[in-house]
Amino acid sequence: MKPDPDPANIRISREEFEKFREFFYRKTGIHFDASKRYFVDKRLIERIEATDSGTFRSYFSMLRFQADGDELQLLTNLMTVNETYFFREEYQFECLVNSLLPEIIARKRDQRTIRIWVIPSSSGEEPYSIAIYLLERWAGIRQWDVEIIASDIDTRILAQARQGIYSMRSVQHLPAHYLKQYFKRQAGGYQICDDLRQSVEFTRVNLSERRDTRAYRDFDVIFCRNLLIYFDDVSRKSATEAFYDALKPGGFVCLGHSESMSRSSSLYKVRKFPEAIVYQRPVETP
Repeated sequence: MKPDPDPANIRISREEFEKFREFFYRKTGIHFDASKRYFVDKRLIERIEATDSGTFRSYFSMLRFQADGDELQLLTNLMTVNETYFFREEYQFECLVNSLLPEIIARKRDQRTIRIWVIPSSSGEEPYSIAIYLLERWAGIRQWDVEIIASDIDTRILAQARQGIYSMRSVQHLPAHYLKQYFKRQAGGYQICDDLRQSVEFTRVNLSERRDTRAYRDFDVIFCRNLLIYFDDVSRKSATEAFYDALKPGGFVCLGHSESMSRSSSLYKVRKFPEAIVYQRPVETP
């Protein structure tokens, strides 16, 4: 019988860290630099213990060759950071309502559906924020159908998003009447109302896997905020190309305030609106 591994005796060498880092990058597009070594080692050791692997070598072999990929998904859930709150970077929602939607509607003609993709969804604050903002600030919501699809690589966080239960910290920037109208009070926090939970579709997507993103097409707006900062130039370029394919001509990508496509892609037109800078797939000429 194999003895229980002692976490104090589990060590991950620099070569093993490099080997894992390269493997995880190929699978997810996420690059860990040397400053994240402690963070990565800690989570690897947690999974080595949990799987009774005993050593990094044994665990890494299982991770690479496990047929169903369950362990890689569990590890990915541990390695991804999901910190957000309602109405974060609200100026982009203002841009959506005041600047982007009028242009989108002008091109729609007889079509009556607007499609928005949020990736990563994290625990749901961003897609639900968009839904609330449209209901409260956009008069067109009465005439147009809006589809919001929110995606993430982390299956655990997707389950949380579908449940829609949030701490006081997550909702601290919401006006009191929004809390009253769109949330139900829970012990220690709030749960978003059933109607809003049913209005957002949550899906698992690995942005680095083209087989995952291939089905995502014909979007008018993509919100991808504070994800590309975890990618290197190669992964960032691949992601921006996936977004280009997912957008309708004339569609827009909104990135986080510290992110830019200037080094990633020349496919997009930079648009400077009063509220925000966004990136547009050019409108195809007839």
